[in-house]
Amino acid sequence: MYAAPEQLQAEVFARIPEHYLVRGRASDWARTQLHGAAAPVFLEGPSFDRQGNLWVVDIPWGRIFRIDPQGRVELAAEYDGEPNGLKFHPDGRAFITDYRNGLMVMDPATGRVESYLERARLERFKGCNDLFFAANGDLYFTDQGQSGLHDPGGRLYRLRAGGQLDIVLQGIPSPNGLVMNLDETAIYLAVTRANAIWRVPLMEDGTATKVGVYIQMSGGGGPDGIALDAEGGLAVCHVGFGAVWVFSPRGEPRYRIDAPEGLYTTNCAYGGPDGRTLYMIESRTGCVFTARLPVKGKTMYSHVPA
Repeated sequence: MYAAPEQLQAEVFARIPEHYLVRGRASDWARTQLHGAAAPVFLEGPSFDRQGNLWVVDIPWGRIFRIDPQGRVELAAEYDGEPNGLKFHPDGRAFITDYRNGLMVMDPATGRVESYLERARLERFKGCNDLFFAANGDLYFTDQGQSGLHDPGGRLYRLRAGGQLDIVLQGIPSPNGLVMNLDETAIYLAVTRANAIWRVPLMEDGTATKVGVYIQMSGGGGPDGIALDAEGGLAVCHVGFGAVWVFSPRGEPRYRIDAPEGLYTTNCAYGGPDGRTLYMIESRTGCVFTARLPVKGKTMYSHVPA
């Protein structure tokens, strides 16, 4: 349907050091999600702070790492949970979607992690996955759990800045990464088990309308994390495929970036001094790799400089 996208060269930026890898221990998360395979580390949730440090989470072991602009890795926090996504609020706090505990919040200065929202209307979440801050302070997050085509019970929530929690969309077969479009009138939502990116237009009251497929993918396991560029295009991490695709604002494939190793290309974030470097995660190997893009990443609300 489209011409083959241009392939961009990827380079390894950082790797979780050997002394941080967990060996000889079992993880309930890995037992289910990875069918019992060993998980010395499983990275997701890349997000930049105001100082240009890249923060990533390690789901099975409840850890959060800080990677400085030179690629040096430091363990910043460790707690009893399964952190899946991380984004910075303009006040400096890091908000975390935790598969086991709901929404958490972390003080980056101390590494203290606390519960923020454990339940929705007294019900436990299925398993929170990823999150996004709108310009008005509203927090959108996905509740994925074990949903899929067999059980399309995933949900997309909005936590208003004033504290009200709304269900924006339900009946989703595995909602994952999300980002709003440039004018914040719609959400692009990675629906992993449908192997698609959905476009979720929003009404003035924040409810969803006319939801449709924006990009249909194939192969691998499906789209995971996504990032927006300054033109309105999307970078889409294709987990199980070992690649990240960059689409134009019209949904045309422009670039393909293959991971230097591994197939678990799960998440990405734009960064670097000029915002033109895409930082991508290969979760199973604990590798962060980069590629230069012709277009800048969109400076999102959660990354606005002080």
